Amino acid sequence: MSISKDEYSKMADKASPPSPVFKNCIKAFLFGGAICCFGQLLNTIFERAGLNEKEVLLATPSILIIITAILTGLGVFDNIARHAGAGTIVPITGFANSVVSPALEFQHEGFVLGTAAQMFTIAGPVIVYGCAASFIYGLIIYIFKLY
Repeated sequence: MSISKDEYSKMADKASPPSPVFKNCIKAFLFGGAICCFGQLLNTIFERAGLNEKEVLLATPSILIIITAILTGLGVFDNIARHAGAGTIVPITGFANSVVSPALEFQHEGFVLGTAAQMFTIAGPVIVYGCAASFIYGLIIYIFKLY
């Protein structure tokens, strides 16, 4: 049975209801903002605990990564992400989730060929292209002496 592109498009539109874009934007804004506010709260707590500026700058994202990894491992972060949508892609929590999720998914294949090999399947390209882009940007700045 052959289906034309127009027929397929009509069937796909009928099968997938339209997304409530405005509602999704509000949810993403609120959840992403809450994550950022929590990061700021951690920052303030560490400052008041007597950590110096460098220690605060290291401790805050570390705690956010650990919390996200634990919540991903428990399956809680995925439930939050279903409601928050793009709001959970605040860089540090989204990155932690993108590393832990494939590691958990492939753990049945063993530690080396499963967990370790698959851990960076999602985050790996981001790391590679991020490093490449920063190198090219640094090279351009060096050549034109824009700093």
